[in-house]
Amino acid sequence: MPVLTRLIPSPVVVDIRPGALDDLTGVLADERISHSGKLAVAVSNGSGSRLKERLAPALPGATWYEVGGGTLDDAVRLAGDIKAGHYDAVVGLGGGKIIDCAKFAAARVGLPLVAVPTNLAHDGLCSPVATLDNDAGRGSYGVPNPIAVVIDLDVIHEAPARFVRAGIGDAISNISAIADWELANRVNGEKIDGLAAAIARQAGEAVLRHPGGIGDTGFLQVLAEALVLSGIAMSVSGDSRPSSGACHEINHAFDLLYPRRAAAHGEQCGLGAAFAMYLRGAHEESAYMAEVLRRHGLPVLPEEIGFTDDEFVRAVHFAPQTRPGRYTILEHLDLTTDQIKDIYADYVKAIGS
Repeated sequence: MPVLTRLIPSPVVVDIRPGALDDLTGVLADERISHSGKLAVAVSNGSGSRLKERLAPALPGATWYEVGGGTLDDAVRLAGDIKAGHYDAVVGLGGGKIIDCAKFAAARVGLPLVAVPTNLAHDGLCSPVATLDNDAGRGSYGVPNPIAVVIDLDVIHEAPARFVRAGIGDAISNISAIADWELANRVNGEKIDGLAAAIARQAGEAVLRHPGGIGDTGFLQVLAEALVLSGIAMSVSGDSRPSSGACHEINHAFDLLYPRRAAAHGEQCGLGAAFAMYLRGAHEESAYMAEVLRRHGLPVLPEEIGFTDDEFVRAVHFAPQTRPGRYTILEHLDLTTDQIKDIYADYVKAIGS
């Protein structure tokens, strides 16, 4: 009998631990990513540039490129700058915007990407997607997975707490996203990739059920692993389905309707997930999710991120337009604004203040 297998696109190296940055050069050489040390390192003018002074002596063959922001123009400019450098790999060192720019640039010039995040704000650090601002708003661009992910938990401890908390919301929202995928399967026959669903669900559950907080190295380890696994789940399925459902549609609606006021991606996704769970009738699960989000200092009500109830209702009503063709509890119920307003009032009562 033949043994049938599939190859899963995933990083060659996943190094998550305190002090991981101290061994970055050795990891790249040992795994044959860069024997010569010829690296193009993309950094922000914030956390990444502060680490440059620490890392530069250990990376004498690296050229450092400061990236201004997270736009498509920034990523194209970076690709142009590194194209003639004859590098072995591109290193993205910084927050999510810098890593997404580095992902896009590396793909454009055909080089592998090493992701070195300095915070855990969302699951894009290991996903096959680069999210970049463009003239039309914001776009998602398919790119290869990073060849290596190096997360120094000592560095994460020093990151702004809000950015780490946001990653909790993004990871937990996997649970709602998988529920939406299963709904689409039951109603429309949409095929579920069982492996991708299992990876994403367990990543979300690991964070949801962990008793620790962002001050605990053990919790940060689990959170970092969950975000990496979420990215791998997307690679397995070939799209963002394992980690993106109604929760992310609500997030995108906030971004599009209130671009100057939108909160962090993971904050909005966590809130969207708790409400989406309530919409599908999973009231106990919604209440528990809201309890965990609150414990970590994340919003469960729109007022906690500066939005009125009416603005939230508008965002939920608009949300299905952000992902045409994706079937979630929002498309399934097809609620009017008055219906959303009534259900939201019940949600507020259910989760308490």
